[in-house]
Amino acid sequence: MKKEDREYQKHLQTLRDELVVAMGCTEPAAIALATAKARDILGGPPERIVIEPSESIIKNVQSVIVPNTGGLRGLKAAAAAGIVRGDASRGLEVLANLDDSQKPRILTCLAETEIIVKPFMTGRVFDLRLTAEKGQDEAVVRITDNHTNIVRLERNGDILFTKDHRTAPDCDEEADRVTEVKMTVASILAFADSVDLDEIKDLLDRQIRHNTRLAEEGFVGDYGANIGSVLLVSRGDDVKNRAAARAAAASDARMSGAELPAVIVSGSGNQGITASLPIIEYAKELDVSEEKLHRALVLANLLCIHQKANVGCLSAYCGAVFAGTAAAAGIAYLHGESYDAVVHTIANALAVISGMVCDGAKPSCAAKIAMAVDAGMLGYDMYRGGVEFKDGEGIIAKGIENTLDNVARLAREGMRETNRAIVDIMTEKDRRKRT
Repeated sequence: MKKEDREYQKHLQTLRDELVVAMGCTEPAAIALATAKARDILGGPPERIVIEPSESIIKNVQSVIVPNTGGLRGLKAAAAAGIVRGDASRGLEVLANLDDSQKPRILTCLAETEIIVKPFMTGRVFDLRLTAEKGQDEAVVRITDNHTNIVRLERNGDILFTKDHRTAPDCDEEADRVTEVKMTVASILAFADSVDLDEIKDLLDRQIRHNTRLAEEGFVGDYGANIGSVLLVSRGDDVKNRAAARAAAASDARMSGAELPAVIVSGSGNQGITASLPIIEYAKELDVSEEKLHRALVLANLLCIHQKANVGCLSAYCGAVFAGTAAAAGIAYLHGESYDAVVHTIANALAVISGMVCDGAKPSCAAKIAMAVDAGMLGYDMYRGGVEFKDGEGIIAKGIENTLDNVARLAREGMRETNRAIVDIMTEKDRRKRT
């Protein structure tokens, strides 16, 4: 693939757009971004806020610890943190500037600010409208389709900013970014082989640095269920187990409030962690060159994006599945494997683990990540052993793109009701706690 090719430039731009830094889980960050923006519009902290999130946002915010809040969880904590010192100019790092001195102010904000949460049923999977009031003034912020896509800002009914989102592809529709980019597994592999790494080396080094630091924190701290440490103690120190354990440890830390950023993929820190850390661990074990590591990361990041784009930004289908299979394909690449190994690794793994549900961001994500990496490596082991799941066996179809289409249909259409059931279960549990 040549630099002047349109396909090359689109793959390159996709990496630049996707490999961004986020502090904490991305759905609470979106809530904090909206409240920080509303505070800026009002010129000071609001007295009353109405948060209207879509169901999938509720699911992904409810149980996760918001970083830099002293261990607080959920929508209202994210909103209060954004009010206290959220920096809207930093996007998904909106909460990075909070320090220990601000944590008591978050509790005060929660006590003094009326915060109301109402589900926002627009048909879009990712949709957030926030209305904030201060005295006689009102600000409205709407974020749609992805975590930083602000589509409307208002002050006292006057439109400060708007952009057309009525016909924009919803992240629940098949006509998502995959149609724009026209990726295939073949084109991704060709790009990974040919990309001028000087153009994205800084992005990849940042991913290695931040995500590795999160994994180290996950092992030394007491986070969640400490899945990373459990894996090392119970299953030994071979590279396959270390690869899964490091990814799990990073998720342990991130889901439980570690005040460290991650480089995300497909709008998800857990997917960014899962797509990168197993490859980084194998690269050390195999003693490959820095260039080989970088190209394997390019491959895995784009494979994760390609699979997820068929599904949409949020789903009841656990996105770690895509990242785990992508990581295993990247590990196959480190071993010098070609296209056949990549596609069979992905297809075999998807046949095994597709259907693992996402019931929100929380400590059990670390265990799901470990399972996804393990399934990905089983897919690669099957290829090396000369066996595979074949066309017509369940969701597997002839041709990797057809298999990915089947998985997307399962996640996007088949699990829509599953998503609603999960949200109902979670909100019912929350109501029982309050009563």
